[in-house]
Amino acid sequence: MQDKITSEKLEKYFTITEKALKIAEKSRNNTNLVEEREDFLDMIQRYIEDAKHFKEKGDIVTAFAALNYAHGWLDAGARLGIFDVHDNRLFTVD
Repeated sequence: MQDKITSEKLEKYFTITEKALKIAEKSRNNTNLVEEREDFLDMIQRYIEDAKHFKEKGDIVTAFAALNYAHGWLDAGARLGIFDVHDNRLFTVD
């Protein structure tokens, strides 16, 4: 069903978000927003850790929500240019 958050769907989004984070971390920064980039990376990592915490507690809805926040930070960073990424499967770019 498309209206349920399953464990499989949650794992899929963990994989996607963690892959996008690795790409973002390795990317160049096309701006002068050095401290902001570090803040974005910190927030992304914190939301991923929150997602893991909620998953361990069996709260997959909140875990899924935390992953979506993490990916929102990734997309915002890509749109701002603090992550120079060109993968429109993982980011809202190009």
